[in-house]
Amino acid sequence: MLDAVDLSRKVAKSKYKEVIPGLELRLGQLQRNARKWKIPIVVVFEGLEASGKGTQTNKLLLALDPRGFTVYPTHPANEEERRKPFLWRFWTKIPEGGRIAIFNRSWYGRFLVERMDQTITEQDWSRAYGEIRSFEKQLVDAGTVIVKFFLHISQAEQRKRFMKLQSSPSTAWRVTDYDWQKHENYRECLAVATEMLERTHSEYAPWTPLGAENWRSANMTIFRTVIDAVEARIRQLENADASARPSPPKLEKTPSGLLKKVDLSKSMKKSDYRKALKKYQARIKNLEHEVHRRRIPVVLVYEGWDAAGKGGNIKRLVENMDPRGYEVIPVAAPNDIEMDHHYLWRFWNRMPKTGHITIFDRSWYGRVLVERIEGFCSESEWKRAYREINEMEEHLTNFGAVILKFWMHVDKDEQLSRFKDRKKNPHKRWKLADEDWRNREKWDAYEKAVEEMIHRTSTPNAPWVIVESNSKYYARIRVLKTVTRKLESRLGIRH
Repeated sequence: MLDAVDLSRKVAKSKYKEVIPGLELRLGQLQRNARKWKIPIVVVFEGLEASGKGTQTNKLLLALDPRGFTVYPTHPANEEERRKPFLWRFWTKIPEGGRIAIFNRSWYGRFLVERMDQTITEQDWSRAYGEIRSFEKQLVDAGTVIVKFFLHISQAEQRKRFMKLQSSPSTAWRVTDYDWQKHENYRECLAVATEMLERTHSEYAPWTPLGAENWRSANMTIFRTVIDAVEARIRQLENADASARPSPPKLEKTPSGLLKKVDLSKSMKKSDYRKALKKYQARIKNLEHEVHRRRIPVVLVYEGWDAAGKGGNIKRLVENMDPRGYEVIPVAAPNDIEMDHHYLWRFWNRMPKTGHITIFDRSWYGRVLVERIEGFCSESEWKRAYREINEMEEHLTNFGAVILKFWMHVDKDEQLSRFKDRKKNPHKRWKLADEDWRNREKWDAYEKAVEEMIHRTSTPNAPWVIVESNSKYYARIRVLKTVTRKLESRLGIRH
């Protein structure tokens, strides 16, 4: 890709002054239109050292309303960021609809910095290609415009710029021994960059490599590329028509009857329950400390029917745990800020760092359950979500996370009994809402959605566990036992 870049291309000063004002006006208008259409825009600047990334970023910003963008200069990950999955720090910076995020260096530092400096393993940077492609596709599928630039200069030009910077006391600090080391390894840097561009160039998030030896030529290309990308998205939205939209992806037939085969007669005597509860809570307490010591992130997901006992189950799980080592995230309907972001954004924000446990009381699976059934997202969106969720969970397990997902299962009669109990008990009445009764009326539709969800998202590294929950005692011990055994297996502890 870089071989085709014309480093000799120049634009005369007079021509630049003639063209650039019109481009600036168009871009400013497009920013306002993008805000109207709530289009999130991501602009990435990558390139060789001294190729002018900062200069080109500033030139672009001068045409924009500063209230509508955020610039993120990406530095080597700090301690907190290293204890999170690789893409976490970028997911948390993804803009809401109508705003622009500009990354001066980005997730591509995985190759241009970490790979080059050999601070990560080959397995990590090789795997990052797929993770980045998935990340960008998820954003674009949800309506984000991604524009990526790679600024290219020759080794001779790089040396010339370094020397010029070093000649002035006010700019000498900008050239370090590290920069000169990269300069000496110019060919290797170029080879890594070329491979990166080829493996992450796509129709939905293409690279624009450009010669940056003439800043005016580069600047005009940058403006035109951003303008073209945003205009294309606006035209797509303006011309959107139900009959013109692509048909939703076809899915294979899902096995039915999975939940009907669950043996809900399983139960436990109170005396046996108390004995087992004491045993497993003690083991969980010790395992939490070991998880922290070994720096293992743990993600536990609770989904289930209304009144299936999720809250009580979570309470028994964490009862003897150190509250500094875990967090319970109750997931409700998204608020206005969350609605303006990609639906996975709010969950990425709450992922645990290494050594911590995060428990989600409901989760991202709302996309293929309540949002699907209640029509809060389109058919193509919830069908696409199976792949997106699997990709996210794979990213977490690649980072070393332990993931367990529990479906708390009760039958309709047991649910009705618990609803009635809540209605007549003043201390439990707050748990019962009109929405619970409405959901109950759609039991068959939810059952189909649950079976499809389990079928499509239960993987070896992030399995679903169907918990027989007609007996609360049995369900609590089943979860405690499952979590204990999973963590002991991961830690190499035998009992």
